[in-house]
Amino acid sequence: MGQKVNPYGLRIGINKDWQSTWYAGKKDFAANLKEDHDIREFFAKKHANAGISKVEIKRTENKLEIDIFTGKPGMIIGTKGAGIEQIKKELGKIVRPVKNLVLNVKEVKKPDLDAHLVAESIAQQLEKRIAWRRALKQALQRVMKAGAKGCKVQVSGVIDGANTMGRTEKYMEGSLPLHTLRADIDYAETAAYTNYGKLGIKCWIYKGEILSKNPANKGGQE
Repeated sequence: MGQKVNPYGLRIGINKDWQSTWYAGKKDFAANLKEDHDIREFFAKKHANAGISKVEIKRTENKLEIDIFTGKPGMIIGTKGAGIEQIKKELGKIVRPVKNLVLNVKEVKKPDLDAHLVAESIAQQLEKRIAWRRALKQALQRVMKAGAKGCKVQVSGVIDGANTMGRTEKYMEGSLPLHTLRADIDYAETAAYTNYGKLGIKCWIYKGEILSKNPANKGGQE
């Protein structure tokens, strides 16, 4: 069997950076790790419709800084910043008390070049019973039109219910050099819950090569 490697994890330190940036001793490490997981789960569940691409977390001794990358910043910020204040209150119940909690909302200027947002869009269409071929092909066309050099989209599971056997269907356009470490590959996976069961959706987007030695190029935010 072929051994698969996550394209994002493979490139950390080369052209991708960690999404959690902090240091802790043995005493606090597990608590910090669980907090990071709970924060991301909070945004995934409570703000599922806000087009959140990723959540980056930075910690210092008395400061917790959360960067929210979203295609719909207005839904997060709310009227006159009321949304931010509400999020801070709700996060206060999840995280341990800190002197300074900072929320930064950053807009994803090209949502069609963000693998997570593309995969979520496909999942939402499949849950609305749109034909899987149409959903995948339209997503592929949007990505390539936005300026990507290559893209692959894949759906796995009992796709149309005609056959109870699960299968994998995928479409690809352009080039996708997964073995080239300097290649800027954005990758995401998500799930769609349909009447026939759970479908796994994966998306790879190739944006070109990054030749800079700085690993913190963020690999995907324009």
